[in-house]
Amino acid sequence: MEVIQGLQYSENHHWVRVEGTRAVIGMTDFAQEEFGMVMFVELPEVGDTVQAGEPFGSMESVKTVTELYAPVSGTIVDTNQKLHKEPNVINMSPYGQGWLLVIEMSDSSELAQLWDAERYKATYIHE
Repeated sequence: MEVIQGLQYSENHHWVRVEGTRAVIGMTDFAQEEFGMVMFVELPEVGDTVQAGEPFGSMESVKTVTELYAPVSGTIVDTNQKLHKEPNVINMSPYGQGWLLVIEMSDSSELAQLWDAERYKATYIHE
């Protein structure tokens, strides 16, 4: 299972790539493997606001339905429209084409609550 150095991770299995004042959010490789083939993704609308730790959408796989939780607070500025037609892109490219959304962060200090790759790997990946 892949854990990318330089990204930050939430306990809810989302990765965060910071680009200035924006955070690109996706599902970790560990999570997509645990959930199985993704069949449907529900994401918020551009312009919606999200709060760190609160649900922003859901994902349905062959195994389960789960809520998706925002790792940071802010305003949605982009969502991955490709996931409406091809949600399983999350399985094929969780750190690339399978990204979920982009948030204009309202409080970048929340990033301090996220984990680095080593901590995420040590907590969830038992090789």
